[in-house]
Amino acid sequence: MYNIQTLNKISTLGLNQLDSKEFEVAGACENPDGILVRSADMHEMAFGSNLRAIARAGAGTNNIPIDRCSEAGIVVFNTPGANANAVKELVLCALLLASRDVIRGVKWAWNLTEADGDVEKLVEKEKSKFVGPELLGKNLGVIGLGAVGVKVANAALKLGMNVYGYDPYLSVQNAIDLNHAVQVVDLNTVYKMSDYITIHSPLLPATRGMINGPSLDSMRQGVRIINLARGGLVDDEDMLAAIASGKVARYVTDFPNNNLVGKEGVVTIPHLGASTPESEENCAIMAAQELREYLLYGNIRNSVNFPNVELPRSGAARLAVIHRNIPNMLSNILTLLGNEGANVENMVNQSKGNYAYTLINLGQTISNETLEHVRQLDGVLRLRIIRY
Repeated sequence: MYNIQTLNKISTLGLNQLDSKEFEVAGACENPDGILVRSADMHEMAFGSNLRAIARAGAGTNNIPIDRCSEAGIVVFNTPGANANAVKELVLCALLLASRDVIRGVKWAWNLTEADGDVEKLVEKEKSKFVGPELLGKNLGVIGLGAVGVKVANAALKLGMNVYGYDPYLSVQNAIDLNHAVQVVDLNTVYKMSDYITIHSPLLPATRGMINGPSLDSMRQGVRIINLARGGLVDDEDMLAAIASGKVARYVTDFPNNNLVGKEGVVTIPHLGASTPESEENCAIMAAQELREYLLYGNIRNSVNFPNVELPRSGAARLAVIHRNIPNMLSNILTLLGNEGANVENMVNQSKGNYAYTLINLGQTISNETLEHVRQLDGVLRLRIIRY
């Protein structure tokens, strides 16, 4: 029986993926084997010795101490693509909000009363204050062609826009899914050619503040920028200066803060990118399935800190070893297994940066003594035996 702790409210459809015969799920748990989380901040949280995996029901993992988890051999999962359609739809809304001054126009109309006179005449007189361009024929730059970016790029084509995409790490699957009419170019070309730019990059040290003074200077006059990815991708002060100068016509962001709220030319959305019932359900289902697959079988799908590794089930037991990506590790493990006469039926080893993961299907179970020898190998971070 595996104990699973939930740090946020998780959709029932997600929790239903964890069979009650194999998993005990609770909000309060002293030393869980796994954790399901959405937005709860885990950086100051103490982890028990049993914790093997954390599954984030969402794409971003900034609320999880990834480095600390990696050193402890704790696998961190996210759910890429599960909320992609929800974010895509809000981007389409943001494109329109970046064009016509809908927000200010609605506020103005909302406050009209009979005391103001004939409302119909007032509307006809004042509507010119809220005009803006159409999307048809305009150039859209999509920075980041992941699950969301690809959907946005393909949808924008259907709106009659010309689309330029940039992603230095474009995956094979996303390249296949991307409409061939999208022009994949370098970042400077995106800045130079785009009337609208939407950002869909992860927040990393290399991407923090990527939209800043120099990058804004290289863009078209009157560019309209959308950021529903991460607030830290845009330098707020540089953005406000660009708006004041007229370089940026409008900035739509899903990440309001004290610098941005109430500022002319800024549309602040209260972090609604993935706020749909469907998105929350999709994320919860995927996160629970990832946790289940790892705890029961040792397979890793969509980990942010360890490689994705899956192996068909065979034999009597499975050895799962999380270790550093260093020379001779695999041969040392196999030598110890061979010393006991263990038959390796199948195996797979993959690495990701400084870390690696090895799954070995064995024809028979092995002694606790051999397991301890493997555990004591230099570079081994976590080991467990899964018996069938």
